[in-house]
Amino acid sequence: MENAFYEPVGQDTFAATKATVGPWSPDAQHGGPPSALVARALERHAPDDRQRLARVAVDILRPVPVGKVSIRVRMVRPGRRVALLEAVMEADGQEVLHARGWRIERPAGDVPDITDGGGRPEPIPADSDGLPPQIFRQERHGYLASIDWRFRPAQFTEATGPRATEVGAPVRAAWTRPLIPLLPDEEPSAMSRTLLVADSGSGVGTALPASAFIFVNVDLTVALSRDPVGEWLLLESSTMIGSDGTGLAMTRLRDPLGAFGRGMQTLLVAPR
Repeated sequence: MENAFYEPVGQDTFAATKATVGPWSPDAQHGGPPSALVARALERHAPDDRQRLARVAVDILRPVPVGKVSIRVRMVRPGRRVALLEAVMEADGQEVLHARGWRIERPAGDVPDITDGGGRPEPIPADSDGLPPQIFRQERHGYLASIDWRFRPAQFTEATGPRATEVGAPVRAAWTRPLIPLLPDEEPSAMSRTLLVADSGSGVGTALPASAFIFVNVDLTVALSRDPVGEWLLLESSTMIGSDGTGLAMTRLRDPLGAFGRGMQTLLVAPR
């Protein structure tokens, strides 16, 4: 196993390790690591200790190659209470990923904690007690082998998924924990470690077999009402798919204390 997802190789330049390799191509990164890396850049540009990175929207322009990537950041809208920043990731002379992040001021006084329900989840199982979606059952390497997956029992299979969608998108869930850091000897921020796994929501919540369909996300938006606690994050994901070939994957993000945010992805869905 690699020591980290990336190695720094210069000013705002990083070399992707084999741990970033996604399940669709041996030459392309999974969307999680580059999304986490740009979030790190958004937080480090003109930092303000009074603010936290609360929302990040990532557009994946093309597959991110497994090699060197560089990031540049600019401040779009400075402010004391809210600030908007933009990051661009480049590889092989091309822009491969755009991201925008809102940093929001932390309150000076108490604010009530209101969640979207669910309460505290069940304890994290010692091992996966549910059958993972088909895409996770192939021989794991790269990114899939660099995350600890603990799937909860599902109420459906890929075979019954299309029928289940007639009465609502079924939900699958998995506890996740990275086995290696984003960068060597560095503790990732709350947003970075959330983005690292939240991009897997479309895989966790898929209702179609990966052997018969592709379902590739073109974007990822994550909003956190609070920073997660602990090393384990729970993805509760479901996917809506239209006959036009567009899917929408939605993920409720939870930690051992309860819900702390949401993720959303737009998908290209097509028969293989």
